[in-house]
Amino acid sequence: MVDVYLNEKFIGNVNDPDAFVNSVKERRRTGKLPLNVNILHNKEFNEIYIESSTGRTRRPLIIVQDGKSLLNKDHLDKLKKNELTWDQLVKMGIIEYLDALEEENAFIALYENELTKEHTHLEIDPVAILGLTTSVIPYSNFGSSSRLIRGSKIQKQSLGLYASNFHLRMDTDVSLLHYPQKPIVKTFMHDILNYDSHAAGQNVTIALMSYEGYNMQDSIILNKGSVQRGLARSTYFRPYEAEELRYSGGLIDEVCVPDKEVKGYKTEKNYRLLEKDGIVYTGALVNAEDVVIGKTSPPRFLSSLEEFSIAASTRRESSVSIKHGEGGIVDDVVITENEEGNKIVQIRIRDPRIPEIGDKFASRHGQKGVIGMIVPHEDMPFSSSGIIPDLIFSPHGIPSRMTISHLIEVIAGKIGALSGKYIDGTTFDSMSERDLRDMLLGLGFRENGTETMHNGVTGEQFDAKIYVGNMYYLKLKHMVANKLHSRASGRIQLLTRQPVEGRAQGGGLRVGEMEKDCFVAHGAALLLKERFDSDKTVVYVCENCGMFAVYDANKDKKACTKCGSNVDITPIEMSYAFNLLLNELKALGIYPRLFLESKY
Repeated sequence: MVDVYLNEKFIGNVNDPDAFVNSVKERRRTGKLPLNVNILHNKEFNEIYIESSTGRTRRPLIIVQDGKSLLNKDHLDKLKKNELTWDQLVKMGIIEYLDALEEENAFIALYENELTKEHTHLEIDPVAILGLTTSVIPYSNFGSSSRLIRGSKIQKQSLGLYASNFHLRMDTDVSLLHYPQKPIVKTFMHDILNYDSHAAGQNVTIALMSYEGYNMQDSIILNKGSVQRGLARSTYFRPYEAEELRYSGGLIDEVCVPDKEVKGYKTEKNYRLLEKDGIVYTGALVNAEDVVIGKTSPPRFLSSLEEFSIAASTRRESSVSIKHGEGGIVDDVVITENEEGNKIVQIRIRDPRIPEIGDKFASRHGQKGVIGMIVPHEDMPFSSSGIIPDLIFSPHGIPSRMTISHLIEVIAGKIGALSGKYIDGTTFDSMSERDLRDMLLGLGFRENGTETMHNGVTGEQFDAKIYVGNMYYLKLKHMVANKLHSRASGRIQLLTRQPVEGRAQGGGLRVGEMEKDCFVAHGAALLLKERFDSDKTVVYVCENCGMFAVYDANKDKKACTKCGSNVDITPIEMSYAFNLLLNELKALGIYPRLFLESKY
């Protein structure tokens, strides 16, 4: 007897498990059972599991019987003529969906010519193992799986035209590539996705070589001439918003140019860009701390007692300013109201972004890197035919990562650029490397993709032949302008008196255990004194009892609350966090004594 479970609940037993499983599958294929039912006979535990629950990932496969695929040439011809649909194939029992459970008992062939009597299913196409974004990567059967995963993630971060109505939208934190291009090397998925209408990258001439050590690790070198001609330029958009809120007692926020009597009034310089209505004008050049929407709010706390006093009637400043480290041009101003009838002012700032050192780029094969140097056009290496690369990629990024697809795309892109054709690089179904080499040879170049190149600074010919070609490169949204962070002394927390956390708040940069080790290794141990006293405080300690004493600066008198004034009291420098700990210990009824080393 074999136990049967439906959605993990025991429902009974069967005598002949194989016949039962085959019967369920047959009924599902003929439409007598729902198509979302999957079944597994676990021979090890002697149990049958039936699943019909939601949330399972299922994939379509062609059913195989007696070593032959049920999908024949007639079906394919009818599909091409639109006489047959996918749903009809599923209902006819030619294609079925399996989940991870039923796949345990399935024997799936990749290609039809591999079918044997033991096979139960056939893959529709080997490319079906890839997802939507992964199947856009050309020659991905020549790359390692970990890089493919990175490649598909990277494509989601690339800049392009994210929406054609971007000028009507107020989206948070978006970028727009100025000159997106169609990729020369594409896959079948590009046509299905209509990728050409929302491309997110540019075709660049790439050379695989080292350049003065500035493309060590994952860095890349950009040609300054290419950047000046518009390579990888983008615009960054960020919205700012203010709402006129209503409060109890008929009080309301007001969008206006704040009056000088307002509590928390900034300087006149901050408000210089506001028009009479308190809103910045379109086209204004704004920088950090500039007010873009002037606003005043009623005082926070109102009581019957304070109603007649002058202090209570003073409104407070609550304007919207440009965040620290940001700036740009006012692109659009929208004045509207929300569902509650409150006035809303929205402002969109645009910031033109030209590639700079630290900006992140990537190919579609998971080869990501930041700009290490932007080299003047005249100093870039050049080939004997006068070609100057837009981008120099480090050859050390290839061996350990095994992204052969990256190398093949360089040659395929070169052929496409020279012949004026788009190259198909569909996974498992692309043109062979041998054919690519023959085509390159036919175009008058070396078949292995290398060329003789010269040093742009000295004009000398390089001893090695350099691998040069074309490939599709993506600019990613991780730009150094959004991540740059530095500060001197600034905002601190109330409790510990240490700098606040986070770039958005203008917080401090933490010197941790490892950073400390770096300072010591550099021989800059004294710098730690400066780095580690962000919360330095001076306390007075009684040398008799070891407790905190009191110092009256006006009278220049020192006294211990326990021992009186006739004892030695010494000022001690310590971290405020340690001072806080001592105070917390006292609150617990513990007596922390401080013994001063210099006195013993």
